[in-house]
Amino acid sequence: MNQQPRIQIRHSTCPHDCPSACALDVEVLDRNTIGRVRGSKRQTYTAGVVCAKVARYAERIHHPERLMHPLRRTGPKGSGQFARISWDEALDEIAARFIGAERGFGAESVWPYYYAGTMGLVMRLGINRLTHVKKYSRFYSTICANVARVGFAVGTGKIAGVDPREMGVSDLIVIWGTNPVNTQVNVMTHASRARKERGAKIAAVDIYDNDTMKQADIKIILRPGTDGAFACGVMHVLFRDGYADRAYMDRYTDCPAELEAHLKTRTPEWASSICGVPVAEIEAFARAVGETKRTFFRLGYGFTRSRNGATQMHAASCIPAVTGAWQYEGGGAFFNNAALWRFDESIIEGHDAIDHGTRILDQSLVGRILTGDSQALCGGSPVRAMLIQNTNPVTVAPEQNLVRQGFAREDLFVAVHEQFMTETAQMADIVLPATMFMEHDDLYYGGGHQHISVGPKLIEPPGECRSNHEVLQGLARRLRAVHPGFEMTPRELIDVTLKKSGHGDIAGLEADIWRDLQPDFRTSHYLDGFAHKDGKFHFRADWTRPPFGRIMGNPERMPSLPDQWAVTEETDADHPFRLATSPSRSFLNTTFNETPSSQAREGAPSVMIHPLDAAALDIADGEAVRLGNARGETTLTARLFEGVRRGVLIAESIHPNRAHIGGRGINSLTGADTVAPIGGAAFHDNKVWLRKAVI
Repeated sequence: MNQQPRIQIRHSTCPHDCPSACALDVEVLDRNTIGRVRGSKRQTYTAGVVCAKVARYAERIHHPERLMHPLRRTGPKGSGQFARISWDEALDEIAARFIGAERGFGAESVWPYYYAGTMGLVMRLGINRLTHVKKYSRFYSTICANVARVGFAVGTGKIAGVDPREMGVSDLIVIWGTNPVNTQVNVMTHASRARKERGAKIAAVDIYDNDTMKQADIKIILRPGTDGAFACGVMHVLFRDGYADRAYMDRYTDCPAELEAHLKTRTPEWASSICGVPVAEIEAFARAVGETKRTFFRLGYGFTRSRNGATQMHAASCIPAVTGAWQYEGGGAFFNNAALWRFDESIIEGHDAIDHGTRILDQSLVGRILTGDSQALCGGSPVRAMLIQNTNPVTVAPEQNLVRQGFAREDLFVAVHEQFMTETAQMADIVLPATMFMEHDDLYYGGGHQHISVGPKLIEPPGECRSNHEVLQGLARRLRAVHPGFEMTPRELIDVTLKKSGHGDIAGLEADIWRDLQPDFRTSHYLDGFAHKDGKFHFRADWTRPPFGRIMGNPERMPSLPDQWAVTEETDADHPFRLATSPSRSFLNTTFNETPSSQAREGAPSVMIHPLDAAALDIADGEAVRLGNARGETTLTARLFEGVRRGVLIAESIHPNRAHIGGRGINSLTGADTVAPIGGAAFHDNKVWLRKAVI
């Protein structure tokens, strides 16, 4: 008789670049194998729900195409021709090439490059320790959240808001600038609970009729980059019709009278002419918000993808301060809880070794940096060697033509530590096989909620896969990079980080499984004052002195009071369409590109086009079309869709470049212009032309 495996349920946390950081119950079948993955009911934010792609994680972790052994390139860059080598050979060669670059061009010619393929602190941030000890070029993260983060914090004073579980006791949940059905499924868990138990309404504000909007009671479809105009039109109505809570504003905000005077000319008619939302819909939305004390504004990362995104986020976040919704359970606003964790990452990152004179290179400008742009290089030496962990810039970075040109340089040495042969790994000289999150220990936090956790090693890695930390330890020995962090195990790094951060030790956190750090009601709702020195919510934003980040992009030009800031890339006669590359449901950036179930659901790369726009260009549903601008062009399949405004194109992303007809991906069209006030990349802010393709 065949003996059935004994299934053990172990706990973990999803490591991927998603604010939900879901609490997981994992079926461990044996020391090498997992089964089903479920959302844990023991953690009150995840509440037993997890997205479909993570539920099928066995499909990814046991994928037959996982990288298993170190490889050395044997053919031209990008050819995919590699030969197996040993770990010692691989690490010796990387170290020798780094030392050679340093001797020939200085330490700053080496640029370790990473991002959020894992959100675990040890495996994500340890690469900075090598950077700091060796005085390599430092790394400035700009590709994701900067713009929205500063837009929220400039009003509240810090990045923290109402307990997101309070959506479940709200009477109106406004989901704005995020599509949680695709990207943060737990938002819908709590919003749907409020609708079921309280009869609450769900309002969705976005730029197309996406899967979240299909579940909403109130639907607002904006032209891209016009959230500020819509927000101002709404606030005009709130003041005009007596919905503004003047007593609350007098106590808790900085300049309500000045804001009211400013908004006198920001009428619904003015707003409608900019954002495209009919006046009646603006008025109705304002009434719904004004009449519902328990209105919860769940603000998302879509704001961060536009050149005016910081001002748009600030404008949206001002609405609950005008109505006084912050006073009520189930009311107020939430974007992210970054201010709660207070992690001291100094050992993980090697803060004691930072040389502040070392240049800092902007992540989003990788194409310009690798093609020798002097300004992007801060006037310094060219980049001659890179170690890449946790990211796939040859697909995800903006200005793809420059990115691919840069990575094709024969004088650039690149080592990529990866789980699959991504398009970046294909351009590498050395490829190293990486562990996945269930194969190592790490420390996690939930940006979209309030829990911290240890994600323990559950199974052994396949083949010769090594963790990020092990790779850095091996390189540090060869490069004579000395720091206590290189001598510690991941568990020791977690333990010392928790202790230095005032969170106890690793044993205590493991006993809690997921620790809830949500402050009390008064603190979360800012009832004892907001986080600015004056204790006020700031309607007047000082963009020249942001609460964090490096000042970039001429913030002195930004409007101080909520407004529509006209700096988006506007259409013209040659580029009559606005393109947004919104997130798809089954991919997470390029993670899950390799799993059959995600590939089957997403299909081939496509672009949503309004039927009237398509008819004017004689484009039929399913036909190949070309999109282009001064940065490049790509070819994909037309999908006729009435849920977009005319003149707007939506390409849910990110498919591999090779999946596009002709092999040029969607980020061939996206720009890397620096976004004020602290940098960023405006992925949803592109003007393009559209033509029927000739295949």
